[in-house]
Amino acid sequence: MRWAVIVFPGSNADTEMYHAIKDVLDGDVSYVWHEETSLEGFDAVLLPGGFSYGDYLRSGAIAQFSPIMSEVVRFAEEGAPVLGVCNGFQILLEIGLLPGAMRRNQQLTFLCKHVELIVENNQTGFTSGYEAGEKITVPVAHGDGNYYCDDKTLGKLKENGQIVFTYAKNINGSIENIAGITNERGNVLGMMPHPERAVHTLLGSADGAKLFESMEREWRERDVIRT
Repeated sequence: MRWAVIVFPGSNADTEMYHAIKDVLDGDVSYVWHEETSLEGFDAVLLPGGFSYGDYLRSGAIAQFSPIMSEVVRFAEEGAPVLGVCNGFQILLEIGLLPGAMRRNQQLTFLCKHVELIVENNQTGFTSGYEAGEKITVPVAHGDGNYYCDDKTLGKLKENGQIVFTYAKNINGSIENIAGITNERGNVLGMMPHPERAVHTLLGSADGAKLFESMEREWRERDVIRT
């Protein structure tokens, strides 16, 4: 399995994402600069956290126009897995691969701490390694993590099981405590907490490792079916 970590000007969690794959899975992972135009040969795309383009205009607003993003859209539309974490989630919202929008944290302060999440849906290619309702500990680091959508969109998210992670305690004002959602097809996940920063007990938690292990297992099972 080949993993692509997309790097934008201002990305700051790309290194952690790279090493989460390299160290936890011993995976074949490469950085892909935002000016590239091809994802040929890759099996999964990871959009890391940070402050792409300095968060000018608003978080993720400029990054959506990077040359590589048309390839990311194509990749997602073909059913391949795409994970966006923190700023990566914001970019996925801006480009329309996920519904809704991100607002400033309700308390108007930057949050950087470990938080408890609830696995709301473990029937996805990102969460099959967790138990339904399992509580996990993953760090957050964001100022614009207050997820919002209208009532119609929220109803669809609930109906389709697209709400994958919620905060055990709402830390930023997100509607329905939402911390992570997928698209309807289930192959695109956006989440504000950082699983790549929770892959070893030395980091305070190893709960994030199961997410990447789930992705690899899903790919292997899908590859067996194709074969």
